[in-house]
Amino acid sequence: MDKRSYINHAKAWECIEDHEAARETPFVRHARTLAQQAQLPACSAAVGGLLNTYETLTHASSVIVIGTGSLVETAQLVEGLHGEGKLTAVDSSVQGGAQVRMLLKSMEDDTRTTLRMVSAQPGVYLQRLNGADYDLIVVCGDASNYEPSYEQAPRLLKHGGTIVFTDALAMASPHAKGGLTNPADRSPKAVMMRGLLDRIEDDERFVTALTPAGTGLLIAGYR
Repeated sequence: MDKRSYINHAKAWECIEDHEAARETPFVRHARTLAQQAQLPACSAAVGGLLNTYETLTHASSVIVIGTGSLVETAQLVEGLHGEGKLTAVDSSVQGGAQVRMLLKSMEDDTRTTLRMVSAQPGVYLQRLNGADYDLIVVCGDASNYEPSYEQAPRLLKHGGTIVFTDALAMASPHAKGGLTNPADRSPKAVMMRGLLDRIEDDERFVTALTPAGTGLLIAGYR
């Protein structure tokens, strides 16, 4: 790929991002504002839109979002449930958990969706949930969220369910040096994601695809 191709790809990413940002609803924009005010990371508009659309197309009705202040992802997933089903948000950080709880509380009177916020480590909390009860798991934020979520996914997901890992290229971490695009990046999330990609792509229980939305989405469907 020559320099011109790289420039064209960057322009395409920017165009798509602007397009999806303009389509965000007031609730999603409110979530993005809360994230900015709290200095929490927010996913790209393209990632948020894709999560919402994927959730709708697969008719997911029971969703877990695991993240560190994953306000925009949570807002998009709440809206994608269209007033039905249930959503459980799991956040081990004090600040992120408080912001997600505030976001969900602001939506309680406007939806029939069952909303639950849990402040806990994913590796501890996910083991307590009922098996084969979830259609979609979305994993965001700190590197420590990813491996425990993958380990529990085959037990938690219904057959045909999906686990989605955001920032699959590990470029959004404050310690990143290019993430998976830079073989020399040995930051914790980059190292973890290289191993996780190999494991889940070799796991015959899943069918996977790595997409270029945002800083990468790894979509893994449970057979």
